[in-house]
Amino acid sequence: MDLYNLTTVTQFILIGLSDLPEVRYPLFLTFVIIYQVTLAGNGAILLAIGIEKKLHTPMYFLLANLSLLDIFCPSATVPKMLQNLLTEDHSISFVGCALQLYFLVALAGTEVFLLAAMAYDRYVAICFPLRYTLIMTNMRCVQLLIGTWTAGFLNSLLHTMMTFSLSFCRSNRVNQYYCDIPPVVALSCSSTYMAEMLVLVVGGILGISAFLTTLVSYMYIISTILKIRSAEGKRKAFSTCASHLTVVCLFYGTTIFTYIRPSSSQHSPTRDRLISMLYGVITPMLNPMIYSLRNTEVKGALRKLLCF
Repeated sequence: MDLYNLTTVTQFILIGLSDLPEVRYPLFLTFVIIYQVTLAGNGAILLAIGIEKKLHTPMYFLLANLSLLDIFCPSATVPKMLQNLLTEDHSISFVGCALQLYFLVALAGTEVFLLAAMAYDRYVAICFPLRYTLIMTNMRCVQLLIGTWTAGFLNSLLHTMMTFSLSFCRSNRVNQYYCDIPPVVALSCSSTYMAEMLVLVVGGILGISAFLTTLVSYMYIISTILKIRSAEGKRKAFSTCASHLTVVCLFYGTTIFTYIRPSSSQHSPTRDRLISMLYGVITPMLNPMIYSLRNTEVKGALRKLLCF
């Protein structure tokens, strides 16, 4: 029997953001503040939508789910990262790593599909305003939400099962501050061809489909807005989707910058880990700020909430 076919790794070591003691504690304080701002901002959005009856529409139900994702996604990685920064123990169990990877990939995948659903909602609202309430019914909204969450979690289950069916019998040092597919697969001592092809094919098909849905929706939206004759009409139409468009650009921009960058010897592992913070921590903090600053209805609901 080939000894390398045996999985002997029982835990992984998450390489922290920095091993320098003088930087560790400032980083801990910084990310505690960022995490608290993320929870407070997205929690406020959820509370405002729940309290304000005027916001009980498909658009804001979708936004509420985005806020939930922006709470859950950093919660899958940040608490463990804070523990690693504060203590000398950077280990995570085999099962703990699998669970972290599963929820992280599931939540990130769900957000990709949710952004596509939100783009479709804005497409219907701007291109077919008179038929919007007939097309985007509460039942249709629920179906879209069930579809996005189910697709995200089933997709993650497939990737997680494939990743952790590999053999790990050499290094257990994950070159990241959380368990993600590429750094975990890189530790395998068995063939990773199927796991890598699964990410490329399944992830590529689903990701590109969601991206194209978002892109095509906004092509139609922009085309429709440009046909509006009055400047005030154009401004009002664009204001209904400006926040979502900003969030889409931020999400895909940080994702591409994190995962699709040319390899270079000048990229240090520490710098790559810091760059990954854009996608996993910074974006969820900025999303509620974008909606509260650019959306007048959300601003009004938050103002009522603060004055309550």
